[in-house]
Amino acid sequence: MALSLHFHPLSSFCHKALIALNELDVEVERRFLNLGDPVERAEFLAHWPTGKMPLLIDGDRVVPETSVIIEYLARHHARPDQHLVPADGDAALEVRLMDRLLDLYVMLPMQAIVGDRLRAEADRDPIAVGKARDTLAMAYGMLDERLADRTWAAGEHFSMADCAAAPSLFYATTLVPFASSQQRLAAYYARLMQRPSVVRTLDEARPFFKFYPYREALPAEYRPEDV
Repeated sequence: MALSLHFHPLSSFCHKALIALNELDVEVERRFLNLGDPVERAEFLAHWPTGKMPLLIDGDRVVPETSVIIEYLARHHARPDQHLVPADGDAALEVRLMDRLLDLYVMLPMQAIVGDRLRAEADRDPIAVGKARDTLAMAYGMLDERLADRTWAAGEHFSMADCAAAPSLFYATTLVPFASSQQRLAAYYARLMQRPSVVRTLDEARPFFKFYPYREALPAEYRPEDV
């Protein structure tokens, strides 16, 4: 198959792309990427020197960056009625704004906290972790407010922004719970967790959750049995 996605099953950004693939009903060859293998790493870096996942390869074309991958798939491989960014210009801007806010203020601080846990204790940075937790709390408040008049992150239709929200919130809630007052955000998160594209992605990742550093805080249905 000429169309392939290089990914890791624990990566939140990879989950974002996989949820989009499920929503768009696009078939790709899913290639598990082991950057610890020198040969695989060298081959991957030859395609995309940043080493960031996921990476879509479509024949001779290399498509990096998750949001770009999602729009590319919708434009070139999905059915005309399948899209995650609306055709209307203003609505599309709202989707891209929410997608960016979720990546920058939920996904990235969440990854910073998890990454710090993976370091040797002497190398950990409690100040940076504290700032990341504060950023998550700020983002939760912002999201709860924006969800006052909408079902999904950017409006009444599931979009690319929701593909970003599902994995970022799934992991972030294991680090910083929602405040009791954030009922709209909690209800939105519950809707995300029931979305078939999200359920499929998490089910496929289930065997790897035993390697997640905060696995003891995962939702019960995804928590490894030995925790």
